[in-house]
Amino acid sequence: MRSLSKIKTLSLLVFLVIMWGINWPLSKYALHFCPPILFAGIRTLLAGLLLLIYALPNYKKFKFKQNWSAYLISAVLNIIIFYGLQTIGLKFMPAGLFSAIVFIQPILLGVFSWLWLGEAMYGLKIIGLILGFLGVAAISINGVLGHLSVIGILLALGTAFGWGLGTVYVKKQGAKVDSIWMVTSQLLIGGVLLSGVGSLTETWSDITWNLTFVSLLAFISIFVIAIGWLVFFTLVGAGEASIVGSYTFIIPLISVAASALFLHEAITLNLLGGLVLVIISILCVNIKPKSLQKKALDR
Repeated sequence: MRSLSKIKTLSLLVFLVIMWGINWPLSKYALHFCPPILFAGIRTLLAGLLLLIYALPNYKKFKFKQNWSAYLISAVLNIIIFYGLQTIGLKFMPAGLFSAIVFIQPILLGVFSWLWLGEAMYGLKIIGLILGFLGVAAISINGVLGHLSVIGILLALGTAFGWGLGTVYVKKQGAKVDSIWMVTSQLLIGGVLLSGVGSLTETWSDITWNLTFVSLLAFISIFVIAIGWLVFFTLVGAGEASIVGSYTFIIPLISVAASALFLHEAITLNLLGGLVLVIISILCVNIKPKSLQKKALDR
């Protein structure tokens, strides 16, 4: 396992957090020019083709006959559900608010990892899970009161649910499937399926192929998805997965700030209060007691 210098680790983390933070307002703005399902399909398919160039030199690790079912299940959870519901949901809600709800994912991941990966459940994590659900409830309360789209809230929760399950599934398959081929395959399969569904339910002629849309599509496909996932797996491969997890709380902050700045979205007290609870909950879920840290070092 190749280690990274502190400067390189920090640089990659900053890049990843910024790219995944600004993705939400950029994607919402792109929907002015393209129907949601087609946009989800095109951007993931393009990213998959870019990663394919990177993955091909290690084609022997592909092992399609052994791994096709893993690639398909991962594509359904991490691409069709995550990117599909995400892109549709952004039509119903402000980007910053939508992303704040989606980032209950690290909290859901804590539950799923406990249930299916046998990871420890301890007091601080339980507190974090409770705070996370309270945070999402605070953010979503306007939906109950009729001021927000209930469909948008449900799509945000569905996005988080798919992402959480998909992350656990990929972790379970980690010993059997090459990580680069996993993400490349899921992007290609998911991109093709989403584009197919979009072709049946939406109209290609509704896409406005102007410089703005092409620039947004290229930026999101290249930097947010393709390079973003490469950076993520570089950090994980260097043993920095826990650090990536602890930095996750910054992403919805960037999304909310960027959405307010560029899309002029309102920042309400409910959103701020709920976001604070979600951030604290993510920190609680990612902080391990010293006894568990010692056990991990002793292995």
